[in-house]
Amino acid sequence: MQTFLYQASIYLMAAVIAVPIAARLGLGSVLGYLAAGIIIGPITGLVAASADLQHFAEFGVVMMLFIIGLELEPRALWDMRHRLIGLGGLQILMSTLVIMIGAILLGQPWTISLAIGLIFALSSTAIVLQTLNEKGLIRSAGGRSAFSVLLTQDIAVIPMLAALPLLAMPMLPQLNPDGSIVRPVELADAASNHGHTLVEDLPGWAVTLATLAAVAAIILAGRYLVQPVFHFIHRAKLREMYTAFALLIVLGISYVMGLVGLSPALGAFLAGVVLANSEFRHELESDIEPFKGLLLGLFFITVGSGINFPVFFSAPLTILALTFALIAAKGGVLYILARAFKLRGRDRWLFTLSLAQAGEFGFVLLSFSANLNVIPRWLGDRLLLIVAFSMLITPLLFILYDRLTSSMTEDGTHHEPDEVDEQGPVLIAGIGRFGQVVNRLVQSSGFKTVVLDHDMATIQTMRQFGFKGFFGDPTRPDLLHAAGLPQARVLVVALDDPAATTRLVKYARRERPDLHIIARARDRMHVFQLFKAGADDIVREMFDSSLRAGRYVLENIGMSEYEAAIAEEVFYHHDREALKELAEVWDENIPATKNPAYVAKARELERDLEAALTARLEERARQD
Repeated sequence: MQTFLYQASIYLMAAVIAVPIAARLGLGSVLGYLAAGIIIGPITGLVAASADLQHFAEFGVVMMLFIIGLELEPRALWDMRHRLIGLGGLQILMSTLVIMIGAILLGQPWTISLAIGLIFALSSTAIVLQTLNEKGLIRSAGGRSAFSVLLTQDIAVIPMLAALPLLAMPMLPQLNPDGSIVRPVELADAASNHGHTLVEDLPGWAVTLATLAAVAAIILAGRYLVQPVFHFIHRAKLREMYTAFALLIVLGISYVMGLVGLSPALGAFLAGVVLANSEFRHELESDIEPFKGLLLGLFFITVGSGINFPVFFSAPLTILALTFALIAAKGGVLYILARAFKLRGRDRWLFTLSLAQAGEFGFVLLSFSANLNVIPRWLGDRLLLIVAFSMLITPLLFILYDRLTSSMTEDGTHHEPDEVDEQGPVLIAGIGRFGQVVNRLVQSSGFKTVVLDHDMATIQTMRQFGFKGFFGDPTRPDLLHAAGLPQARVLVVALDDPAATTRLVKYARRERPDLHIIARARDRMHVFQLFKAGADDIVREMFDSSLRAGRYVLENIGMSEYEAAIAEEVFYHHDREALKELAEVWDENIPATKNPAYVAKARELERDLEAALTARLEERARQD
């Protein structure tokens, strides 16, 4: 028990420290989990790789596919059939062929080469979908195409599991890389680690029947059994029973699929699709979501902690070269398919770079292949490293995608910054939803504006509606000066990126101490940063709309419209003055809750607000 608690504490501590750091650096949570696993495993030796723990962690992938299935109605799945069969099928076929040819050229027999091609043709469902969701790219054309391929790959695991035993070599003595024979005790240990299923000793026709029976049982249970049970639980009015039943569905399906030798992840996905039309769909999704996130994180940590560095250091250049060759080969296939299926610009690069790695099913299939003598165990160890390193590189491929597409339009065209040939008294940096309203109000009032924005699609949309704007990075000094910064009277900084907003305000204040700067702030902390940077007027994104909503609340719980308007006005002016006072005691190096002066001042100002509001309403009552 103590060992389990120690291991659990180490895993959680590593995740809590590494993941926020990786997220703050813009590397994404997946790379944080992988790095945490490497640190606590191969580097420090705080935990040892455990097969039991890895099987437990793989439930994160199972739960993720269950939730994906819940979000896909059977009709939507049928609508995707062309991409599933065409795009996904061609990706598996072409990637397998290219990788197989490469392995043959490196001296491997065709049977081993084909097995390697099949295994490496798969990509990482867990990493790719997690990253696409984090970056909000899953709804893009490239994201949907990537999802279709991943779905096809997950389904393809079943025929791969069936085909790999046909490639098994005769049970000759297995050799290590140095030519020595693997001792029988090692082979016995390896065989003992191979899980036994009910269908292994059955004839082929019985295996087929058992497989069909398992799939039919999942479909029928999802259609006719889950709904009555949920109604029964609902009448009990015990919230925790929903969570227990949701976990029972996933674990039960995994067990049934494991009995017949099929992928638990595929079974969970199938059950999710069956339940997609259920009235309890959202309840299931919300119950499973926390477990999915935690177990997926654990899965990534076990991948990192399981990297065998002694094997890597025996041939580091070879393994790294093969890893990058795999990414290049799959990337080339994906790029060709992206062009063939008319993906353009950002979507083409997203599709190409997001799927260029090997996947988590590679660990399962490589272990399966080694136990069946399809792939020699020494070679399997090296291939496992290639799978792990390619997954480790994947977050960096998404960073490369961001770099490649930063100035790219949807059709893939790169644009040089426009030559700014106009100047005016009002310079607006950023023309999103916030900047558009400012620009329309100022122009409709008869004043000239000069607009800069780094999104070409936005600039082109403006031009279609008769508004002129210039494409380019608004934080670049040369563009700012060309747009009239030295002569402008007002600068409006309406950028989406808070860090870029602060940089621009600092630069503009340094260049023009007399310039009036109006800046858009993300939140209260950003207000303080902009105040320090030299902004004159700071507008929080949601502040005015939130005030209006609060006034509507007051009007509907007993206040008159006039009293609610007074409360809104008092709060508005008090908050503006309060922010100035709080900015004086705010320290960017100390969290606000750990700053005694800030906390004391905030409490004092809150008491002042209550007093001011009471006094104003009492004054109104006396006037009546």
